[in-house]
Amino acid sequence: MSKVRDQLFKILRDRPRVITRAVFWKIPHNTRDDEVTLKVGRYNKPKDWSGSEAPESLVPKSELTFDTEEFQNLIKFLQENYEPFKEGVKAFIPLDKPFDKSNADQIKALFSLPDKKNLVRFVLQNDIIPEELEVGLQQAKRITAIREFSKMLSDDLVESSWQDWFEKNSWVLGSDFVRILDERTIDTQHITDFLMEAYDGFLDVIEIKRPEGGMKFWASTLDHGNYVPTMDLIKAVTQAASYIYEVEREANSIKFLERVDGVRTIKPRCILIFGRSSDWNSEQNEAFRILNSSYHNLTIMTYDHVLERAKRIIGHNS
Repeated sequence: MSKVRDQLFKILRDRPRVITRAVFWKIPHNTRDDEVTLKVGRYNKPKDWSGSEAPESLVPKSELTFDTEEFQNLIKFLQENYEPFKEGVKAFIPLDKPFDKSNADQIKALFSLPDKKNLVRFVLQNDIIPEELEVGLQQAKRITAIREFSKMLSDDLVESSWQDWFEKNSWVLGSDFVRILDERTIDTQHITDFLMEAYDGFLDVIEIKRPEGGMKFWASTLDHGNYVPTMDLIKAVTQAASYIYEVEREANSIKFLERVDGVRTIKPRCILIFGRSSDWNSEQNEAFRILNSSYHNLTIMTYDHVLERAKRIIGHNS
């Protein structure tokens, strides 16, 4: 690469009779920014070629000069398109075999772009995903989530694993809720699993306990012929009731309202998810119905109830 006063030129190719050379030209201006232009040309190679001749001293076979705007647009074009174009057919999805496994990486690359906001806007504005496909994808995702839930029930998982699953799949809690809030802390001493915004715009509480870990729903012996909750369940109900009480106390706290995105707090309700019920008999199911009816702002569900609700939501019976 050579430089001659406000010029920078480089030989792109040196053949026996023709030289291909690119030249930057800097054009100074007094009233605006200096311009940089690009000239690319093929030139007849002089017999006494030394390699240091200025471009204008060569006889052009062909020559093209880009002004500043053209040059900048050329740079942008190369940056955005050279690598994909170099990949050729691998950069595109052949429509004659759209579901070939080799296309998966290309589709994943598109939907893994970091700018998710603009990606979603692009997809919506251009009707890339039609409504029936969107519904189908949602259905498939929920079926996969249900299968994952069933598998998790066969393992002795810690509570945090269940928190992660419910955070990703809050739809299983039904249409009463529109979103999980980012905030979980009620006050310095009370941190619930989830604070939810209900469909009516008010705040509710979700509390979950791991389904295994030795915590049973019903006591092992009857009391006067009745099924009664275990001490573990009573403790969980007491904790849930305490959360409801503390949320009500914070209802007029400006700091609390800021943390929960201004979601209104009036008579919060709580769903407590506790234990298993897949092996209950009819008397235990009746006892559960009676137990739940005794609370006006607390609903108890087992993990099997959640699973059954999820299946009914999507009309999936397997």
